[in-house]
Amino acid sequence: MTGSIDDALALIKRGVEEILVEEELVERLQEGRPLRIKAGFDPTAPDLHLGHTVLINKLKQFQDLGHEILFLIGDFTGLIGDPTGKNQTRNPLTPEQVLENAKTYEEQIFKILDRDKTQIVFNSTWLEKLGAAGMIQLAAKHTVARMLERDDFSKRFKSEQPIAIHEFLYPLIQGYDSVALKADVELGGTDQKFNLLMGRELQKADGQKPQTVIMMPLLEGLDGVQKMSKSLGNYIGVSDSPSEMYGKLMQISDELMWRYFELLSFRTNEEINGFKQEVAGGVNPREVKVRLAEEIVARFHGNEAIKDAHKGAGNKFAWGETPDDMIKVQLVAESEEGVPIITAARESGIVASASAAKGMLKQGAIRIDGEAIKDPSFKLKPGATYVCQAGKKKFAQVTVVS
Repeated sequence: MTGSIDDALALIKRGVEEILVEEELVERLQEGRPLRIKAGFDPTAPDLHLGHTVLINKLKQFQDLGHEILFLIGDFTGLIGDPTGKNQTRNPLTPEQVLENAKTYEEQIFKILDRDKTQIVFNSTWLEKLGAAGMIQLAAKHTVARMLERDDFSKRFKSEQPIAIHEFLYPLIQGYDSVALKADVELGGTDQKFNLLMGRELQKADGQKPQTVIMMPLLEGLDGVQKMSKSLGNYIGVSDSPSEMYGKLMQISDELMWRYFELLSFRTNEEINGFKQEVAGGVNPREVKVRLAEEIVARFHGNEAIKDAHKGAGNKFAWGETPDDMIKVQLVAESEEGVPIITAARESGIVASASAAKGMLKQGAIRIDGEAIKDPSFKLKPGATYVCQAGKKKFAQVTVVS
């Protein structure tokens, strides 16, 4: 372990929704040994998105503090299907689907975690050995009444939606994973509270010290309302191309940007607070959003991909293609700050004059890469390509050089 307890706790608590029980976590940190930090992922889809990385980022923070990371791939539980938040029984995956998806998870997580300091574990290792007798003994540790206290089960029961018996086993099996791994801490989303607490109960029953539960919020998707989900189409995939990733990140609202900084960025709290002060002082939020987008693109594609991401994002909007016959203009920046937006709008031909540009700026009718700009002091920075739009029909692709 490295650093003071207070510093470690401050890093651990960043972005966290709830810790159960914080005092127990402090006691464990004071022991001065590497803690066993568990987070489980069922390989239900082949690719991860940034919503999944909220947990992985927290694992990385624990890893940087010197703790032991247990990345659990639920190849056994994936065959059951997590019923959390579902109003009907999930279709289980085939063993072949689970294994194929698990392979892609292994490739993707090491964009964030240190491969040499991460244990990849599969819960089939101990659950297949448990056998029928062991599973029955596990099921005997909980009651149907207790299971029906869980919100999603309760709603389905009251609305007479069927609940399959195997779905009751899922929380027990996830809890048993913590027993098998002797986890000190388990990370999960707020929607996993029931399952996470089950681990504490089963560890107590086994004579172990119960794990600390750390719950992370569910990251909102591009719409800023619903949680990030492939099925909702509001996601940013870990395997998205640099330009796709960059373009989608630039599409999020200024308000949501701070949420993404807190949960996805590895910048310090001091740096992020500095960005907030810059915006409060008049800096366009878009300039700060660029820093976030560049950080995320570099994490998954490397620093060299940032330049390509800028170029690629300049060729299309996230919600649709720009006109094929769009005029392409190269402008020379007279200073390091870049080309003023009024100059860029006039020189690219999307407005007839500087006065027209000023009027459209006030109306929010000029967009850069799809984002409405109202600040007349906004500048297009050198070394990047932008899609500039005036109204609904005037487009230009502007490349700024120094």
